[in-house]
Amino acid sequence: MKRLTAKEEEVMKFFWEKGALFVKNLLEYYEEPKPHFNTLSTIVRGLEEKGFLAHHSYGNTYQYYPVITKESYSKGTLRNVIARYFDNSYLGVISSLVKEEEISVDELKKLIEEVEKGNQ
Repeated sequence: MKRLTAKEEEVMKFFWEKGALFVKNLLEYYEEPKPHFNTLSTIVRGLEEKGFLAHHSYGNTYQYYPVITKESYSKGTLRNVIARYFDNSYLGVISSLVKEEEISVDELKKLIEEVEKGNQ
């Protein structure tokens, strides 16, 4: 799965939350200073080229909609991070979180219990 820039992720969040949108509607969700219409239109077309959005045509206007779910993108991004920075070791990720005190041993034990319950 292709990676998104910060601006592309920002745009995709609106599509994931709101569903199908015209670029002019997308502009309404931004606070001041709003990005220029052409800038948003370029980002949206790029997202379509990357396979994240598709569109319905209404005359000469397009309504875009997400074709990749937020969950699917999140999983792909997580796999990419684990592959790039942890040599595909999920254990390495957990170990790093424990070492950096981002997750406590008690939380880790609770997570293990939940996983074990789910596998029964």
